[in-house]
Amino acid sequence: MPSALPDGEPVPDDGALPAHALTGAADRPLGFYLHVPYCATRCGYCDFNTYTATELRGTGGVLASRDNYADTLIDEIRLARKVLGDDPREVRTVFVGGGTPTLLAAGDLVRMLGAIRDEFGLAADAEVTTEANPESVDPSYLATLRAGGFNRISFGMQSARQHVLRILDRTHTPGRPEACVAEARAAGFEHVNLDLIYGTPGESDDDWRASLEAALGAGPDHVSAYALIVEEGTQLARRIRRGEIPMTDDDVHADRYLIADEVMSAAGYDWYEVSNWATSPSARCLHNELYWRGADWWGAGPGAHSHVGGVRWWNVKHPGAYATALAAGRSPGAGRELLSEEDRRVERVLLELRLREGVPLDLLREEGLKAARRALTDGLLAQGPYDDGRAVLTLRGRLLADAVVRDLVD
Repeated sequence: MPSALPDGEPVPDDGALPAHALTGAADRPLGFYLHVPYCATRCGYCDFNTYTATELRGTGGVLASRDNYADTLIDEIRLARKVLGDDPREVRTVFVGGGTPTLLAAGDLVRMLGAIRDEFGLAADAEVTTEANPESVDPSYLATLRAGGFNRISFGMQSARQHVLRILDRTHTPGRPEACVAEARAAGFEHVNLDLIYGTPGESDDDWRASLEAALGAGPDHVSAYALIVEEGTQLARRIRRGEIPMTDDDVHADRYLIADEVMSAAGYDWYEVSNWATSPSARCLHNELYWRGADWWGAGPGAHSHVGGVRWWNVKHPGAYATALAAGRSPGAGRELLSEEDRRVERVLLELRLREGVPLDLLREEGLKAARRALTDGLLAQGPYDDGRAVLTLRGRLLADAVVRDLVD
């Protein structure tokens, strides 16, 4: 029987969607997220749905193995084709994330992409991204990915300082991510991203500036910079609770963000989402823009989330349970929810306000419009876009984005 989480309804065994979700689907962009849940080691700050080999031992045998994981995920891609129907609908973006996707053989990632191409077709200008840990790739691996159709890659750099990497339990050495950028360029990747984290306990302003300068010096065309969030249940949270390392406060996070924007702006990187900077519009992550703009995407893999036409669903989390469902010909969906028009309006405000283009003021209710006027007076929204009917965050507004958006959704 299909199962559901407490806040969702069951997903049918065949994964079928309500008819209204597919109405007009051919006119909406479609992306695929492919989740690879395997990691060599668990980083102390991570609460993603990931598993090390030790954690999977004895919990599913071959069904939980990464050796045949690509075949299992391809089964879900084929299920997606059945659920979404036969209307022509090319895929605009593919994003392989994790976990560490590059723990799989490069040929496995290429086969997963090939299944999407075979079942749906890829748009001529499709963006195809994989995340990668710096220590899990080499020039040969990158060349195989590029020849197989990947044209964008995102490396987890986090920091250029060894003591910061140590706190985060990252295993790569300083300098390796920068070398990976050069190797990816040599392999023919048009677009390369580096992920950075600021606010790690023990990190100084000078450490953060050094990380930014090292990242930009490597020449990626996209940089993501995220404040460290200490999630309950992680090793990092336990260490902070025991008093082994200090917690970084919000004022430090704000200072680090201002440093990031200053350094990246001076180097020719423009922000287009609160945590993301790119050298040009073509360097933006188109897949993430699908999320931020409420488009359609199918998330394949354990714990992956999907959204099509106002229906959102999520898969069972454990790789063994995921593989078992697909082997039995059932959807791996654990639960779903049908979004009302008001749900979708609120989500648009929540997500689009974080973008450089902002959110149309006509999406706001009366209380939200009042809050927007207050935010304008307080210097949190830009005057010019406001006069043109859009709420766009200023630099100060970006520092307080969560608070601003809470007011605007009322």
